[in-house]
Amino acid sequence: MLRPPLRLPCPPRRATSTGPGPGRRLLLSTPIFYANGPPHIGHLYSALLADALHRYRCLCGDGPSRLSTGTDEHGLKIQQAAAAAGTSPPELCERVSGLFRQALTQAAVSFTDFIRTSEPRHQRAVRHFWGALRDSGALYKGCYEGWYCTPEETFLPESQLAERRDAQGRPCKVSLESGHQVHWTKEENYMFRLSAFRGPLRDWLRDNPQAIAPAPFYQRVLRWLEEEDLPDLSVSRERSRLQWGIPVPTDPTQTIYVWVDALVNYLSVVGYPETHGQWWPAARHVVGKDILKFHAVYWPALLMAAGLAPPEQILVHSHWTIRGQKMSKSLGNVVDPAACVDCYTVDGFRYFLLRQGVPERDCDYYEEKVVKLVNAELADALGGLLNRSTAPSINPSNTYPLFSQSCFPKVLDYREANGPGRACAEDYELVASVASLPQQVAACFQGFQIYKALELLALCVRQSNAFFQRHKPWKLDRKDPAEQRWLHTILHVTLECLRLYGTLLQPVTPRAAHRLLSRLAVGPGERGLSALTFLPRYHGKPCPFEGRQLGPDTGLLFPRLEVPRKPGADTEKR
Repeated sequence: MLRPPLRLPCPPRRATSTGPGPGRRLLLSTPIFYANGPPHIGHLYSALLADALHRYRCLCGDGPSRLSTGTDEHGLKIQQAAAAAGTSPPELCERVSGLFRQALTQAAVSFTDFIRTSEPRHQRAVRHFWGALRDSGALYKGCYEGWYCTPEETFLPESQLAERRDAQGRPCKVSLESGHQVHWTKEENYMFRLSAFRGPLRDWLRDNPQAIAPAPFYQRVLRWLEEEDLPDLSVSRERSRLQWGIPVPTDPTQTIYVWVDALVNYLSVVGYPETHGQWWPAARHVVGKDILKFHAVYWPALLMAAGLAPPEQILVHSHWTIRGQKMSKSLGNVVDPAACVDCYTVDGFRYFLLRQGVPERDCDYYEEKVVKLVNAELADALGGLLNRSTAPSINPSNTYPLFSQSCFPKVLDYREANGPGRACAEDYELVASVASLPQQVAACFQGFQIYKALELLALCVRQSNAFFQRHKPWKLDRKDPAEQRWLHTILHVTLECLRLYGTLLQPVTPRAAHRLLSRLAVGPGERGLSALTFLPRYHGKPCPFEGRQLGPDTGLLFPRLEVPRKPGADTEKR
């Protein structure tokens, strides 16, 4: 069939700098989650990464920020899942979308937009986007045949297939990536001329080396563009096969391919086609590695064809395994995030996923690992330090004590600290480590290494505990003025460390951080990151907290957790 000429796009303008900038708008997004089943911890991990970035940016005061999430509600998989459940697609989507909204809210995900692809605003945006593709000459109608994977809603080439046997022992083909069975499908569909965009996509990536992060995923996409085939993409399905979706404008016999429909959600939430220019392309998509090609190849090409620039950045993460095994319904090891939040608390589970999750590699989940980490770093190290330094027995006035520069004089090189003060070299090392922490955390968040930021923070918390233990303030004689000055200085330094940790932990453990800062009487207007200081009295500057009455005792900052008991455990022991 004759293809209309394609007007190749001009090279897209370079997206706004990925660095921070006061007043600059930014859209952060999760993938929209497929509404054929309830949420699991993989979904929550995507959302928590985006949420932490969003919260961090808001605390920095860098400018207006939005966090979008939602549910992808069209496609053959939804249609089949609804039929199997004896319900209609709209009813299934209403129920499952509600589960996702509930799970994200329960986990304190601070989304500003929850988009559903069944909403009229989204469907209008998709129809307009399709028209832009059509008008550019990027679409043509043609016969397409190949191996179609319904669970993944995509055609797969032979190179991504493997031979297996089905449940009845018959030979079949499956997806190498997911293991899902594929079926040979032949249809007359609308095609997108993806093959014409190899050059523009390569140029975009080479001009924007931070467009995909972390770096291994950037290199993977470059290899796809340089070494693999890039065939034209089927972007519709026959309406007779797929009724649950958005009809192709001007052709009611076709339904828009679910991935094209779903990807447009990033434009729908910013008001496409009228007001999106206020936000786009200043967007960062947080996605799992399993949908990298859709976001880093198909989506930028579709945007170029529609006359829009690609998103500023695509942030990619790996998967969670369960005791070394892939999470799957067939293995019965899918982890319910709501149960985890109930068991480990909101902050505990948020901290675990963001502390242990490394975007470049798959990470493993099991109950004992959560309990051990959270108890060690939140309950014991951080919570214990707060309790010890604010206990009535050691701080009976319940105040932010005075800092004595004679006890802790400023030195140029802490390795040569042999002056008249009471502080030793390890104390100066602590002050230097904590003072540099905000800048290090900022670099980690900018580099999509939230786990590294928490690792550095946990190290400083350990140093702070060592400082407190080393000087044993509970043994100092309060009746001796010199001893009391040193006692107050120890407490002042400890509370300053805790104040900084609480401030930096707000994007990760918002509720525990709030309790910690409230205990230290840090007001709502004193919790931002843009003007965060540490131990100003050490530098001879006033400290606004010195002498201030502490807030009310909020009890344990974080309760110690126990490994959840499994049904029948007592019987097995007997």
